[in-house]
Amino acid sequence: MKLLLIDDHPLFRDGLSLLIQHRLSLPDHAALTLLEAGDLTEARAVLQAHPDVKLALLDLNLGDRQGLDTLEQWRAIAPDVPVVVLSADDRPATIVSAIDRGAAGFIPKTAQAATMQDALRRVLAGEVYLPGLLEAEDESPESVLGLSERQLDVLRLLIEGKPNKEICRMLVLSESTVKTHLSAIFRKLGVGSRTQAVVAVARAGMALGPLSRRR
Repeated sequence: MKLLLIDDHPLFRDGLSLLIQHRLSLPDHAALTLLEAGDLTEARAVLQAHPDVKLALLDLNLGDRQGLDTLEQWRAIAPDVPVVVLSADDRPATIVSAIDRGAAGFIPKTAQAATMQDALRRVLAGEVYLPGLLEAEDESPESVLGLSERQLDVLRLLIEGKPNKEICRMLVLSESTVKTHLSAIFRKLGVGSRTQAVVAVARAGMALGPLSRRR
């Protein structure tokens, strides 16, 4: 699994690299390759050389971009690569805005080393991580969220930032069916938007896992 860390502070990259490569383990003992970039220009070049990058960790403040604009620019460069924000700005408004702009999670740079390690482990396992969330480790996604298998598939793709048309294509569903599933998801989660749905899943502390085999 290839992971791309985009941050303009070499010391932070070095520290996080050591944490990821020497203190984290992936399911099935999968190998982890950490790639690094100091700004979006470098990140684009790295992605061209390694199109199989599975996840990006992105600092919001880089030399060539600042704030949430950094996330929007990266999403334009790599719309199909899930991205988790790393930022010292952990205000609730920033966190929600990052999720609203397509981030799959948010890890504060101010987190203690143990918290950072746990957050990274959750993200690499496919969970959505937001700071200060409740956990439900011993329960299944179905029991915690109350969703059907197909609704979970739609939700998985929603969390990845896929638009409705892409969800339709990947799950071989009509647009009206996808909209019906989304309405049911929002109703069962007690939310009114995609962003709120992502936050609700994160609050449940659940790893949704891969898509079901049914198509």
